Amino acid sequence: MTARSNPPSSTRVMNLAYWVTQNARRLPEHPALIWGDETWTWTQFDTRVSALAAALADRGVGPGSKVLVHSKNSNEMFESMFATFRLGAVWVPTNFRITPDEVLYMADVAQSRIFLCQGDFPEYAAAVRAARPDTDVVWLKGAAPPLDEHPLASDLIAERLGRTIPNARVERDTPCWFLFTSGTTGKPKAAVLAHGQLAFVVNNHLADLLPGTTCEDGALVVAPLSHGAGVHQLNMVARGAKTVLLPSDRFDIDQAFALVEAHRLTNMFTVPTILKMMVEHPSVDTRDHSSLRHVIYAGAPMYEADQRRALEKLGPVLVQYYGLGEVTGNITVLPAHEHGGPAVTARAGTCGYERTGMQVSVQDENGNELACGETGEICVIGPAVFVGYHSNPEANAKAFRDGWFRTGDIGHMDGDGFVYLTGRASDMYISGGSNVYPRELEEKILMHPDVTEVSVLGLPDPQWGEVGVAVCVCRPGASLREEELLEWMSTRIARYKLPRQVYFWNELPKSGYGKVPKRLVKDELARRGVATELVKEKADAPH
Repeated sequence: MTARSNPPSSTRVMNLAYWVTQNARRLPEHPALIWGDETWTWTQFDTRVSALAAALADRGVGPGSKVLVHSKNSNEMFESMFATFRLGAVWVPTNFRITPDEVLYMADVAQSRIFLCQGDFPEYAAAVRAARPDTDVVWLKGAAPPLDEHPLASDLIAERLGRTIPNARVERDTPCWFLFTSGTTGKPKAAVLAHGQLAFVVNNHLADLLPGTTCEDGALVVAPLSHGAGVHQLNMVARGAKTVLLPSDRFDIDQAFALVEAHRLTNMFTVPTILKMMVEHPSVDTRDHSSLRHVIYAGAPMYEADQRRALEKLGPVLVQYYGLGEVTGNITVLPAHEHGGPAVTARAGTCGYERTGMQVSVQDENGNELACGETGEICVIGPAVFVGYHSNPEANAKAFRDGWFRTGDIGHMDGDGFVYLTGRASDMYISGGSNVYPRELEEKILMHPDVTEVSVLGLPDPQWGEVGVAVCVCRPGASLREEELLEWMSTRIARYKLPRQVYFWNELPKSGYGKVPKRLVKDELARRGVATELVKEKADAPH
């Protein structure tokens, strides 16, 4: 037999909703989702996903349609992801903490014609309907159903239980999820995630972050499913493992540890600020969390002092990954064995090495690759990189150079291939002609025993161009003074990098994802009369 010289090309891939189909067939009575007192098996979950898909199809949703979803974590919110995928449509979830105007902006970008809105947010539906009167609103289950003409998803599902909807044909770059960026330098952009790309991401996560995961595992969800937590739960679905949601949107740490204990959960995804809160809470010493094998954190590197405390309390279970939404978390990994022992001292501050199948390059402003140890922009290529920003050619042109995705993060790589982040390019400030990277200073300041949180940023200065300001949060009971901290810093930080002023606040402002964006700190400084109008202009200006 002669091999074909030109085999037929095909970019067709598995529809991600097929994981649900597969689990219902292979693990019919295995728990898929647990929320409060309710448990849904994989058979029940698949049945509900098909019923919701049927309801959406009856309302005009099909391949390429955009399904806007505004909801706290719930079973219906999670089901909406797979119902949308099943139809070949695009899931457009919001963070439930954003404002109605921000949801309307997302609706305009996505051009969605259907809005799944939790009943707790009638003002959001009203805002979208006022601006886009042809939008079809369907209510997801909330504290109380709104009393209007729009249908409840629960009723639509109940009417269609038993109706089978096949998984739509999709290709590698068929969009399935618009992941809106956090908008640190202007309006959020819709990063287009695709079926083929996310299939690679999940395989990569399972290999690099969650090795050995099976259907007997389970994850606790402590963050909104609209972003990183939703991607993490795809790993559980791919393995037929269970997902456990917190009973309410209020983050109760004792309750979180109680769920880990009760369901013998093996993993969770979070961000450093939330993990820090958890390991400082008394429940970490009273609840049984010995079942945890992988506590994955991302969104920012974890400060050394906080990392040591987490290892003390949880054991050798920490796994860090670095990756933006545009690369769906797939840039570097720092596995558990690199968090303890000599590795911590030898490579303090690293976010790990390249993920399987991904390549990192540290480049200068002209796209030239820099030598080991030299600081530049982190750029990445590989199958986890997103398709691009939806309807935003200008942003796409800036984001890619010679095939490399430009992260906007600044850092360097050592001779062993470990990556170190200095900060965002937009966070860097220039004082007296020298570049200063806040991340480096924050790492140092957090080594002070009385400081528990810190944010360093540059403010305009007539003499030096910019000077550093440190905003600190002290441990309960500590009485640290500015001059004391500055004196302590002077022996550990180069003189030209020393912050000019230190402020002590009760807490730092945080985004809906638990991060501490510099723009929120700048806004709060301005509100307190510290920053000038020039600072506000700088915070708002595009970079």
